[in-house]
Amino acid sequence: MRALQVETLTGRHVVLEPLDASHVDGITKAASGDRSSYGYTQVPNGHDEAAGYVSHLLNDAANDRAAPFVQRRIIDGAGTTMIVGCTRYMNPQWPLGRSDPDEVEIGGTWLNQSAQRSPVNSEAKILMLTHAFETWSVQRVAICTDASNSRSRRAIERIGAQLEGVLRRHRPSFQEGHGQILRDSAMYSITIDDWPSVRSHLESLVVR
Repeated sequence: MRALQVETLTGRHVVLEPLDASHVDGITKAASGDRSSYGYTQVPNGHDEAAGYVSHLLNDAANDRAAPFVQRRIIDGAGTTMIVGCTRYMNPQWPLGRSDPDEVEIGGTWLNQSAQRSPVNSEAKILMLTHAFETWSVQRVAICTDASNSRSRRAIERIGAQLEGVLRRHRPSFQEGHGQILRDSAMYSITIDDWPSVRSHLESLVVR
Protein backbone atom coordinates (compact mmCIF):
# COMPACT_ATOMS: atom_id res chain seq x y z
CA MET A 1 0.00 0.00 0.00
CA ARG A 2 1.35 3.40 -0.98
CA ALA A 3 1.21 5.99 1.78
CA LEU A 4 3.12 8.90 3.26
CA GLN A 5 3.93 7.71 6.75
CA VAL A 6 5.03 10.69 8.86
CA GLU A 7 6.13 11.17 12.43
CA THR A 8 7.26 14.06 14.62
CA LEU A 9 10.75 15.17 13.58
CA THR A 10 12.73 16.76 16.40
CA GLY A 11 15.91 18.82 16.30
CA ARG A 12 17.66 21.20 18.69
CA HIS A 13 15.91 24.32 17.43
CA VAL A 14 12.68 23.08 15.85
CA VAL A 15 10.08 20.34 16.17
CA LEU A 16 8.12 19.39 13.07
CA GLU A 17 4.79 18.07 14.30
CA PRO A 18 2.25 16.46 11.94
CA LEU A 19 -0.59 18.92 11.35
CA ASP A 20 -3.96 18.37 13.00
CA ALA A 21 -7.11 20.39 13.64
CA SER A 22 -5.91 21.50 17.08
CA HIS A 23 -3.24 23.67 15.44
CA VAL A 24 -5.65 26.25 13.98
CA ASP A 25 -5.25 28.76 16.83
CA GLY A 26 -1.46 28.42 16.86
CA ILE A 27 -1.25 28.90 13.11
CA THR A 28 -3.54 31.94 13.34
CA LYS A 29 -1.22 33.52 15.90
CA ALA A 30 1.96 32.60 14.04
CA ALA A 31 0.66 34.11 10.80
CA SER A 32 -0.36 37.41 12.42
CA GLY A 33 1.83 40.46 12.91
CA ASP A 34 4.29 41.49 10.20
CA ARG A 35 3.15 39.79 6.98
CA SER A 36 5.43 41.70 4.62
CA SER A 37 7.52 38.60 3.78
CA TYR A 38 4.51 36.51 2.70
CA GLY A 39 4.08 38.05 -0.74
CA TYR A 40 4.79 34.82 -2.64
CA THR A 41 3.44 32.30 -0.14
CA GLN A 42 0.02 31.01 0.87
CA VAL A 43 -0.21 32.05 4.52
CA PRO A 44 -3.66 32.22 6.14
CA ASN A 45 -4.78 35.58 7.51
CA GLY A 46 -7.11 35.23 10.50
CA HIS A 47 -8.82 32.32 12.21
CA ASP A 48 -11.30 31.50 9.44
CA GLU A 49 -8.60 31.33 6.79
CA ALA A 50 -6.42 29.24 9.11
CA ALA A 51 -9.27 26.78 9.65
CA GLY A 52 -9.80 26.44 5.90
CA TYR A 53 -6.05 26.10 5.32
CA VAL A 54 -5.76 23.30 7.87
CA SER A 55 -8.85 21.53 6.53
CA HIS A 56 -7.46 21.62 2.99
CA LEU A 57 -4.07 20.26 4.05
CA LEU A 58 -5.62 17.51 6.16
CA ASN A 59 -7.68 16.44 3.16
CA ASP A 60 -4.48 16.26 1.09
CA ALA A 61 -2.87 14.22 3.86
CA ALA A 62 -5.82 11.81 4.02
CA ASN A 63 -5.39 11.17 0.30
CA ASP A 64 -1.58 10.82 0.40
CA ARG A 65 -1.05 14.00 -1.60
CA ALA A 66 0.90 15.70 1.20
CA ALA A 67 2.33 15.27 4.68
CA PRO A 68 1.98 18.68 6.40
CA PHE A 69 3.69 19.85 9.59
CA VAL A 70 3.56 22.80 11.94
CA GLN A 71 7.00 24.15 12.75
CA ARG A 72 7.46 24.55 16.51
CA ARG A 73 10.42 26.62 17.62
CA ILE A 74 12.10 25.33 20.78
CA ILE A 75 12.36 28.42 22.97
CA ASP A 76 14.02 27.20 26.17
CA GLY A 77 16.05 24.37 27.64
CA ALA A 78 12.94 22.76 29.10
CA GLY A 79 11.65 22.00 25.62
CA THR A 80 8.91 24.64 25.55
CA THR A 81 7.80 25.17 21.95
CA MET A 82 5.80 27.74 19.99
CA ILE A 83 4.25 27.35 16.53
CA VAL A 84 6.10 29.67 14.14
CA GLY A 85 5.03 28.36 10.75
CA CYS A 86 4.24 25.39 8.52
CA THR A 87 5.91 23.20 5.93
CA ARG A 88 5.10 19.96 4.14
CA TYR A 89 6.06 17.10 1.91
CA MET A 90 3.98 17.25 -1.24
CA ASN A 91 3.55 15.76 -4.72
CA PRO A 92 4.90 12.28 -3.84
CA GLN A 93 5.72 9.99 -6.75
CA TRP A 94 6.05 6.18 -6.81
CA PRO A 95 7.61 5.36 -10.21
CA LEU A 96 9.36 2.26 -8.83
CA GLY A 97 6.21 0.90 -7.23
CA ARG A 98 7.56 0.80 -3.66
CA SER A 99 5.38 1.47 -0.61
CA ASP A 100 7.47 4.57 0.25
CA PRO A 101 7.79 7.36 -2.30
CA ASP A 102 10.70 7.46 -4.74
CA GLU A 103 10.42 11.23 -5.13
CA VAL A 104 8.85 13.94 -3.01
CA GLU A 105 8.75 17.73 -2.94
CA ILE A 106 9.32 19.96 0.07
CA GLY A 107 7.21 23.11 -0.09
CA GLY A 108 4.43 25.21 1.35
CA THR A 109 6.99 26.57 3.80
CA TRP A 110 6.53 29.76 5.79
CA LEU A 111 7.84 31.16 9.07
CA ASN A 112 6.74 34.19 11.01
CA GLN A 113 9.04 37.17 11.26
CA SER A 114 10.55 36.11 14.60
CA ALA A 115 11.84 32.80 13.21
CA GLN A 116 13.13 34.00 9.86
CA ARG A 117 16.92 34.12 9.47
CA SER A 118 17.25 31.78 12.44
CA PRO A 119 18.48 28.16 12.62
CA VAL A 120 14.85 26.97 12.41
CA ASN A 121 14.62 26.83 8.61
CA SER A 122 17.99 25.16 8.03
CA GLU A 123 17.37 22.57 10.72
CA ALA A 124 13.85 21.88 9.45
CA LYS A 125 15.32 21.18 6.02
CA ILE A 126 17.90 18.82 7.58
CA LEU A 127 15.12 16.93 9.39
CA MET A 128 12.90 16.65 6.32
CA LEU A 129 15.67 15.73 3.91
CA THR A 130 17.10 13.17 6.33
CA HIS A 131 13.69 11.53 6.71
CA ALA A 132 13.14 11.56 2.94
CA PHE A 133 16.53 10.13 1.99
CA GLU A 134 17.29 7.90 4.97
CA THR A 135 13.84 6.62 6.06
CA TRP A 136 11.87 6.65 2.81
CA SER A 137 15.00 6.12 0.64
CA VAL A 138 13.76 8.59 -1.96
CA GLN A 139 16.05 9.22 -4.92
CA ARG A 140 15.04 12.83 -5.48
CA VAL A 141 13.65 15.73 -3.45
CA ALA A 142 12.21 18.64 -5.40
CA ILE A 143 11.98 22.22 -4.15
CA CYS A 144 10.40 24.92 -6.28
CA THR A 145 9.39 28.55 -5.95
CA ASP A 146 7.99 31.47 -7.90
CA ALA A 147 10.71 32.28 -10.44
CA SER A 148 10.43 35.98 -9.55
CA ASN A 149 11.01 35.34 -5.82
CA SER A 150 14.72 36.10 -5.65
CA ARG A 151 14.85 35.80 -1.85
CA SER A 152 13.42 32.30 -1.88
CA ARG A 153 15.65 31.26 -4.76
CA ARG A 154 18.74 32.41 -2.87
CA ALA A 155 17.62 30.44 0.20
CA ILE A 156 17.06 27.28 -1.86
CA GLU A 157 20.43 27.65 -3.57
CA ARG A 158 22.04 28.27 -0.18
CA ILE A 159 21.09 24.80 1.04
CA GLY A 160 22.70 23.20 -2.00
CA ALA A 161 19.76 22.42 -4.28
CA GLN A 162 20.48 22.48 -8.01
CA LEU A 163 18.45 24.52 -10.50
CA GLU A 164 16.86 22.31 -13.16
CA GLY A 165 15.01 25.00 -15.09
CA VAL A 166 11.90 27.18 -15.11
CA LEU A 167 8.43 25.87 -15.89
CA ARG A 168 6.32 28.61 -17.39
CA ARG A 169 2.71 29.17 -16.25
CA HIS A 170 3.12 26.27 -13.86
CA ARG A 171 1.26 26.89 -10.57
CA PRO A 172 -1.10 29.48 -9.06
CA SER A 173 0.56 32.72 -8.05
CA PHE A 174 0.04 33.97 -4.50
CA GLN A 175 1.28 37.49 -5.20
CA GLU A 176 -1.28 40.08 -4.18
CA GLY A 177 -2.84 41.94 -7.08
CA HIS A 178 -1.96 39.26 -9.62
CA GLY A 179 -5.44 37.79 -9.70
CA GLN A 180 -6.04 34.29 -11.03
CA ILE A 181 -2.82 33.70 -12.94
CA LEU A 182 -0.26 30.94 -13.08
CA ARG A 183 3.29 31.76 -12.05
CA ASP A 184 6.54 30.63 -13.62
CA SER A 185 8.21 28.13 -11.24
CA ALA A 186 11.96 27.80 -10.71
CA MET A 187 12.55 24.08 -10.25
CA TYR A 188 15.33 22.82 -7.98
CA SER A 189 16.27 19.36 -6.75
CA ILE A 190 18.54 17.39 -4.45
CA THR A 191 19.24 13.80 -5.46
CA ILE A 192 20.47 10.86 -3.44
CA ASP A 193 23.89 11.45 -5.01
CA ASP A 194 23.91 15.05 -3.77
CA TRP A 195 22.65 14.23 -0.28
CA PRO A 196 25.91 13.54 1.61
CA SER A 197 27.45 16.89 0.66
CA VAL A 198 24.17 18.76 1.14
CA ARG A 199 23.74 17.23 4.59
CA SER A 200 27.24 18.30 5.66
CA HIS A 201 26.64 21.79 4.30
CA LEU A 202 23.30 22.17 6.06
CA GLU A 203 24.73 20.97 9.34
CA SER A 204 27.36 23.72 9.09
CA LEU A 205 24.59 26.33 8.76
CA VAL A 206 22.83 25.37 11.98
CA VAL A 207 24.17 27.09 15.09
CA ARG A 208 24.79 24.39 17.69
